[in-house]
Amino acid sequence: MLLRSRGLVLVCGLLTVILFCYWAGRTPEYVGPRYGHGPYNHNQKHGWPVKTSLWRQDQDDNYYWNTVKVNYPHSAFQPLPTSPPVTYPKVQATFPEFSISTAELRRERQQAVKATFTRCWNSYRKHAWMADELSPVSAGQANPFGGWAATLVDSLDTLWIMDMHQEFYEAVDAVDKIDFTATDLKEVNIFETTIRYLGGFLAAFELSEDMRLLRKAVQVGEMIYKAFDTPNHMPVLRWNFHAAGEGKNQIAGAGVLVAEIGSLCIELTRLSQLTGDAKWFDASQTIMDLLAAQQDSTMLPGQWPLIVDAKSQIFNQGSVFTLGAMADSVYEYLPKMAALTGGQLPVYQTMYEKAMDAALEHNFFRPMTPENKDILISGQIHAKDKGGKIQLELESQGQHLVCFLGGMLALGGRLFNRQQDVDTAVKLTNGCIYTYEAFPHGIMPETFYMVPCDSKEHCPWDKKLWKEGVLKQAKIKEGEAAQADAIIKDEHLPGGFTHIPDRRYILRPEAIESVFMMYRVTGENEYTEHAWTMFKSIEEATKTELANTAVWDVTVTEEKPRAVDSMESFWMGETLKYFYLIFSDPELISLDEYVFNTEAHPLRRLVA
Repeated sequence: MLLRSRGLVLVCGLLTVILFCYWAGRTPEYVGPRYGHGPYNHNQKHGWPVKTSLWRQDQDDNYYWNTVKVNYPHSAFQPLPTSPPVTYPKVQATFPEFSISTAELRRERQQAVKATFTRCWNSYRKHAWMADELSPVSAGQANPFGGWAATLVDSLDTLWIMDMHQEFYEAVDAVDKIDFTATDLKEVNIFETTIRYLGGFLAAFELSEDMRLLRKAVQVGEMIYKAFDTPNHMPVLRWNFHAAGEGKNQIAGAGVLVAEIGSLCIELTRLSQLTGDAKWFDASQTIMDLLAAQQDSTMLPGQWPLIVDAKSQIFNQGSVFTLGAMADSVYEYLPKMAALTGGQLPVYQTMYEKAMDAALEHNFFRPMTPENKDILISGQIHAKDKGGKIQLELESQGQHLVCFLGGMLALGGRLFNRQQDVDTAVKLTNGCIYTYEAFPHGIMPETFYMVPCDSKEHCPWDKKLWKEGVLKQAKIKEGEAAQADAIIKDEHLPGGFTHIPDRRYILRPEAIESVFMMYRVTGENEYTEHAWTMFKSIEEATKTELANTAVWDVTVTEEKPRAVDSMESFWMGETLKYFYLIFSDPELISLDEYVFNTEAHPLRRLVA
């Protein structure tokens, strides 16, 4: 009996050793720690560059995009900065230990968000696996982003953050087979490819340290880099994939969106940091240097026009200035690049401060509301040259997309000790919360107009002025109150709102993004309550049998808005991630350790 017991012990011991060796052998490739501190971080002080032997394979030299003819080779690359990182102030608030009841409530809410994500994930897996998007009503699929499984890649880090590791590794096995040398699209959107695919792979690698993900990031990076093969090395942003693959000459566009050309730096810089190859940093930093050089010479100094000329490298000619759609992330990435690089590039703080000083003076307006709310909305500026004198006119349009600003200003305010930015962030975020609450389903529409107050300090409600604003938006010059009342009724306008051009809600993340950021920065619990109200409203209005869908009109009073049958990848990659994180341990993806790209993919900061 004793011999049998010893034999059993020996067998168990041997199995333990074998299993340990097996998993130890897998560690550099497959196994990552909970918060991202792991094997590669011990190689160098800051964990990068990652040893090439850990991720590179012999066949990588023959990767398709490495073999395509280069028409305009570089003579030299701008190197990555090597100066020591600066010591930035703490971004996150100090959180006390939660009471038992509070912790239980937070966990219940967190798990409710996870349940929604899991339902969406399972439906995507069943009905649209490897497609870009699930059609959440019809169980169909769509491929607007190259057919490279955008939802899958966008969701990788969310899976990890939500402790869905079995699903994560199944997903990594799948994305490892994505072929970035083929697509049915004629034109590839370089901006979207960068933020979704490159950002998604980099963040998933940061968290899990699965080397396959860094390898895929490099594959995407090589493809993106080919779009920079132009005479002036400015990227072709709506890129003819197949012509480029044939080695044909290409040239940057003369009219491109400033957000698309100015929002590649976070992902490309991080790829250079992790691989030690400076070419990606050089490519994006060249653009940012041009933006910096021309920032003071625009019609609204401190900001760049909506449309810029990449072909001629002219970034200061144009008359429309906004921090909203088509410009947003060029501003968002200024404080985030400072955080990512640990302040090694002071130009980003300078650019941020100039842009926000201009926005504080010109773009942000207080809307007139029945409750006299002290809130701010970010509008659009139209500049006109009147005999050599520039006149600036505010267009008081609000956008769901521009709701990211509260979070951005909170981050910049903390990093650069600008308390006025944090104070402004509170009012901008409250403006988005107010707009959610103003509509019957508790959800903000895509775009809307309000009456701007003459003063940000004092703005009493004036019903007559509101109705005049309604008539003005309807282009009725001398209408009567009855006409305004009819428009208000027909268009379902809440008090203070004068027009709603786009009534959709497309599962956007920007409002919860800023609510999450404000919670992490201030520690104020009211933001978690707002987040929960928002989540319940969105879930109720958008839930389908399979997942969640964009809806056509959030102003209707019917029980449920009509479905669009669309679920963009950012629903699972951004919106649900922020909802989950606000109810999680504040140290999970701490803002003092990570910075989010514009697709909510967390990348590790360089810290002193």
